[in-house]
Amino acid sequence: MLTRLISAASQKLYLLDIATGATRELNPSAEEIAYGRVQFTPDGAALVLTSNEGGEFSRLIRYDLATGQSHPLGDSTEWDVERTELSPDGDTLAYAVDVEGRSEVYLRRLAGGPAERVLGLPTGVVHALKFSPDSKRLAIGLESAAAPADVWSFEPQTGKLDRWTRSETGGLDPAGFVEPSLIRFTSFDKRSIPGFLYEPKAVHTATGRLPVIISIHGGPEAQERPGFRPVYQYWVKELGAAVITPNIRGSAGYGRSYLALDNGLKRQDAVGDVGALLDWIAARPELDSTNVVVSGASYGGFMTLSVFARYGARLAGAYDVVGMSNLVSFLERTEAYRQDLRRVEYGDERDPAMRKFMEETAPLNNTEKMTKPLFVVAGRNDPRVPYTEAEQLVAKVRAQGGEVWYMLAKDEGHGYRKKPNRDAQRVAETQWLRKVLRLDDAQ
Repeated sequence: MLTRLISAASQKLYLLDIATGATRELNPSAEEIAYGRVQFTPDGAALVLTSNEGGEFSRLIRYDLATGQSHPLGDSTEWDVERTELSPDGDTLAYAVDVEGRSEVYLRRLAGGPAERVLGLPTGVVHALKFSPDSKRLAIGLESAAAPADVWSFEPQTGKLDRWTRSETGGLDPAGFVEPSLIRFTSFDKRSIPGFLYEPKAVHTATGRLPVIISIHGGPEAQERPGFRPVYQYWVKELGAAVITPNIRGSAGYGRSYLALDNGLKRQDAVGDVGALLDWIAARPELDSTNVVVSGASYGGFMTLSVFARYGARLAGAYDVVGMSNLVSFLERTEAYRQDLRRVEYGDERDPAMRKFMEETAPLNNTEKMTKPLFVVAGRNDPRVPYTEAEQLVAKVRAQGGEVWYMLAKDEGHGYRKKPNRDAQRVAETQWLRKVLRLDDAQ
């Protein structure tokens, strides 16, 4: 099986004949279809896969190779089926469902019958499913906000669930980690926007209210989920900040229509979602709406800068990691192998109308509201978001008298991977956040 990626919302499937090298497209359609994992049944007569063909969410499908007919496996769900694993004997299908970012694991007989949920797993995100060779046990790879990825074992016949591993946490007590709560807030167009809120167990500020760090995920076709994020736990425990991770429009996991709500000329609507989140924060008495930092990496960095350009007066500062400052210059300078894929999402900068919109809304061209402190991180060898995106923004904001911290690693690419660089970033990040969020004033 081969998959051709056109965009996050559209893929094509092909069957490769290994003997002849010939390929043929499976399920040809003019509809944009997103496929998940594809597996052959043991007899090779059919495929088991996930697809959102004809609907909002990905569901389980059996595809007959001889007839080209697709048959749903069970009822469609209101959420995406995200992981699948067919047992070696071809009898049982295990799968995970992404329910508002949290994974639920189910098993069903391939021949039919009701699905049964695996109970007892912690709230978290499933990354892997694997049957034993005899099909009698299912291994489940799962991480939660309070624990790194661990492996659980489930016996379908007995319902027995065992935790096999306890991953290393560097000597830290997992009991000190916090679990996020699911939140929803209403945006400018009355749309309900989901997210997660991490709150410290104690308030450390002189005001008695919590400073807030808004963290916007990258992608853009990604989803913030309650997995193990050490930096969030650090910000909450050591800085005493509340961390909010919104799944603004354009995020995966909420249906194909939601995924497309920020495409092209609708990009600023996603920025408006963060403006609505600022309103939500202002209405919460335990949160300090005068002490909010927005942060993000890659596309999250672009959104950070866009929010800073539009709502700078309502923020304490902005923290951008390898983000784009202008989609026009980004699309022109990113590596050629990525350009067409990114144009599907952001729009084609070669189109005059789209180029005009991109230039008018670019953070680089709207720096007059960037009067609060800004921290920018970039990698000199970044093939995705060229470091020039950072340099042109830093130069302009500084020329206007703005306060900018700038960190450039000459031996890094799209995000820091080497431990000395990561440590240096964490130290600088902490110093900057303490200063901007006025945390030292409470000492």
